[in-house]
Amino acid sequence: MAKKTTPPVKAYNNLPFLNSPDARLVRMISEYLEPLSRFRRYSIADTIVFFGSSRIRSSGAVQRDMEKIENAPLQQGLARQKALSRLEGELAMARYYDDAVVLARMLTEWSNKLEKNQRRFIVCTGGGGGIMEAANRGAKEAGGLSIGLNISLPLEQEANSYITPDLNFEFHYFFMRKFWFVYLAKALVIFPGGFGTFDELFEVLTLIQTRKSRKKMPVVVYGTDYWDEVVNFDALVRHGTIDAQDLDLMHFSNDPGEAFSYLSKTLADLLHLGKSGKKKKRS
Repeated sequence: MAKKTTPPVKAYNNLPFLNSPDARLVRMISEYLEPLSRFRRYSIADTIVFFGSSRIRSSGAVQRDMEKIENAPLQQGLARQKALSRLEGELAMARYYDDAVVLARMLTEWSNKLEKNQRRFIVCTGGGGGIMEAANRGAKEAGGLSIGLNISLPLEQEANSYITPDLNFEFHYFFMRKFWFVYLAKALVIFPGGFGTFDELFEVLTLIQTRKSRKKMPVVVYGTDYWDEVVNFDALVRHGTIDAQDLDLMHFSNDPGEAFSYLSKTLADLLHLGKSGKKKKRS
């Protein structure tokens, strides 16, 4: 009796192939189709994307560290003073974490009252700590869903614990991650951040300015003290490298209540939503 042979592995089960250079296109398509499947499963129509530094902590976390140092009996004078000085700088930036929690919570409470056939204006972040964690946290505190679009990096960025588990993604390709940031977005909120935040802000502004993104999309630049110091937008106009009206692509805010009022009104007007969240009938 002939011995049965083991059947060959099907291509879609062949992990060495799927992780090889030859299957790069398959992996790229997967980072489009797999998130799309999950978004459809949750009936997610669109998002509000929060960008900002992963290094900014909550005021509560910073204050707890300050108390530990102040209460440490053997802490040396100079080392103690340096540590406290560093934490005082962190505390000044911590207001942005706290404000991001409040703004995300307000937006989620508002979106939860809209039509229920689709989930509208879901908070979306890069999935890490800092401002990203704060926005996901605010959405969760409001009883809503939130999305985390994480990325594999040499220095691993852990997903924060406030993301809705089924909407927690890990991307390999930056461009696919950026696609999902912009494709579903109806608004963006840019908090203080570093190179990554600058990249995200200016890429979105470029897409809007060049009309590669044709939808009207409000962009809130949050934290005027920070942004006025690190970017001189008026100088770009003065030197003629952008037009004066390009500044209208951004709305500057320094208060979560004001930012919420601007976003909720602008989004309602753009999408013809009434106070009930239902689309107004056109006359």
